[in-house]
This record gives sequence, structure tokens and C-alpha cells, in this order.
Amino acid sequence: MTAQPALSAESDQSRRLALGIDPDDLASCVACGLCLPHCPTFRVTGEEWASPRGRINAMRQVQDHGAAIDRTFTTAMDTCVQCRGCEPACPSGVPFGAMMEATQAELAHRRRVRWRRWAFSLLGHRWLLNRLSRVLAVAQKLRLVPSKRLGLPAIPVFQEKLQPSGHDVWLFTGCVMDAWQRSTHAAVQRVLEYTGAGVALPDGRAGCCGSLSVHAGLEDQARALARRTMTAFDGSAPILVDSAGCGANLKEYGKLLGTPEAAAFSERVMDVHEWLADRLDRLPSVEGADRPATVAVHDPCHLRHVQRVHQPVAEVLARVATVVTLDDDGLCCGAGGAYSALQPELAASIRVRKLAAIERSGATLVASANPGCSIHLANAGVEVRHPLEIVAQALDGAR
Repeated sequence: MTAQPALSAESDQSRRLALGIDPDDLASCVACGLCLPHCPTFRVTGEEWASPRGRINAMRQVQDHGAAIDRTFTTAMDTCVQCRGCEPACPSGVPFGAMMEATQAELAHRRRVRWRRWAFSLLGHRWLLNRLSRVLAVAQKLRLVPSKRLGLPAIPVFQEKLQPSGHDVWLFTGCVMDAWQRSTHAAVQRVLEYTGAGVALPDGRAGCCGSLSVHAGLEDQARALARRTMTAFDGSAPILVDSAGCGANLKEYGKLLGTPEAAAFSERVMDVHEWLADRLDRLPSVEGADRPATVAVHDPCHLRHVQRVHQPVAEVLARVATVVTLDDDGLCCGAGGAYSALQPELAASIRVRKLAAIERSGATLVASANPGCSIHLANAGVEVRHPLEIVAQALDGAR
């Protein structure tokens, strides 16, 4: 085991700042090492500083012993995918995700992150994001943008318009997914309507849930987006989410805002597969319809490790397809929200293990319920679709 790089001591007291982590949380890690096999960066590097317990040790050195927040420390924190795969594996229940968010918030206060703050604020303006996306789509068509090198998907120039059909459930449409993958929302809406449910759609106030801002430590921005998002979903109907990362963040609004209203809002949020799994008997029969080739289910980290409701995806898919489970115990693919753009080399190295698991499965099609994961895997040549796109195609064919 490689020793973690030591944090250098500095006399400048202004650089010795507490991280704002709950001391009990910080003390809860007993350094048992059971998290190590579940940490993608440790699996790739083999370095202790790139493991959850190595990062926690670095946090202790800063918060409890006044060590400097130097480049070694920031590298250890910035290279964390924040997949939270360590949390279910931890026998002590260490809240590593909350500790990382507190640390990133402190780092954001100390560093110049204007460009990131500006970029993430853009996601909250749906009309502007959609227009810029259309410009980008045209540039792709004209081959003016190196999409493959930048890790961008093929963005459609024109998006179909979604129409509400009732008020039984809300469908959260978000920001990037609405601008780049609205056809997925359309497929999800059709599946929901096949159960007899009427689907309501939010307005532009629900443009971005703020998950990327949370990961980047931009707490004030995340809270502002959360408050605005909450105003777009009146009533008490369930709020269904077809993006794992968005769903995880929406379910944690109670913690983010710390208000009864936010906690009540989060109680209404469900992953769309979670809702459908209890209503499979309402879906039409697909007997006699063509079944797709064997489908391997990729569990997005924020569905498996944070929401912990990944099983319904396979249950819903099994109604229309032959489903196989990857044998990597849900190890991260390396997408991590904006991680693949900010840490491209590490993200690609992490993805190699996921690609090997997909190859071992023998499946020719992969289902992933998170747009970032889908894009990251597709850029490596994998055929990836949202699970409910596969379901919608089968139900449409049967009809």
C-alpha cells in the first residue's frame, strides 16, 4: 500500500481553515479498508491518497491539525468521482458524500471558480440552454466541433415538443437532458401513460436541479436552484425522475435546504423505475412482439449507491427484454457528472473496467438510467439506451 503524500505545513494562518465537517462524521472512519475495492480512483491508481480513507485522513489533517490546504490536498479531493460507492460498503456508516460536499464548498470559497459558477448557472436557464444547444447541434452537422474529442453526443437540431397529459404524476425534465436527450423524456412519458397515468410537465423554473453545483461546492448556487425548482411542482403528486443524478439530488433537498418544505418535497421524489416497478401489471402485454437482444444493465452510481433503488430498473426491463447483470458489483463508469470533462484521463481509465465487464456479459446493448453515464459509455463505442426507451419501443411495437 502506497503511503499518502504528506500535507506540507505552512505558517500562513489564513490558509489553515476548518472544512466545516461534523467532527463525529470525521471520527467515524476507522480506516478498516473495506471501502477500497469499491473506490474507482483507488482501483485505477493503487494510491492511498486516492482512496476514501486516504481522503478522510487528509481532511483530518486539515481540520484537526491545521495542515495546509495545498496542491496535494486539492488534487486528492478533485480526483474523487463522488460516486459514493464507498458508503454502502462501510460498516461504520461513514457519510463520505456529505464530507466531500463540505470540503468542496470550502475549496470553492478559496479558489477562483467563476467560470464553473457561470457555466452551471447557465443550466438553470432552459430557454437559453436550448438555444445554445441548437447552435451547437448545427455546428456539429457542419463538422465545426470536434465532438468525439470533447466527449459530446450527437445533439439533435430540432427537439420534439412534450405535451402534458394529466396530473397524476410529474415528470422532471431538467436541463441538459431536456436540451440534448428530450426523446428519452418522450419515451418515458409514453411508458407512464401506458399505465393509465396522466403526466404533468414543469415549466422553466425547474430547469436545473443543482446537482453539479453541489458536487462543485457551490452551495449558494445549489440552494438557489433548489428553491426555484421546488416552486415548479405544485400539489402533492409524485415527482418522477428519469436521470439518476438528478433524482439523487432532488431527494436530498431536505438536507440541502434544511426546511420542512424541502423535506416534504423530497418525499415526493421517486426514480421513475421505482414508481413503475409497483405498477407493472398496468402495462400492456408484449407477448408476440419482437424482444430486443440481451440487455446489460449498467447501474448509475447515484441510483445504486445514493438512492439505492437500482433493482427496479432490471425488474421493469425484464418485462420486455432478457436482462443480464454486470459482474463488477456496480463499480463506477467514470462519468461522475462533470468529472469526465474535468478529469478526462482518470475518467477514461475508470471506464476501461466497466467496458471489460460489459464485454464479459456478452450483451450487445447496455441500458443506463443516467445521461452522463450514457454519453461517457457511448463515447467508447458502446450502444447505450435509457431503459425506458427500450421498454417504450417494445410497448409501441406490441400496440
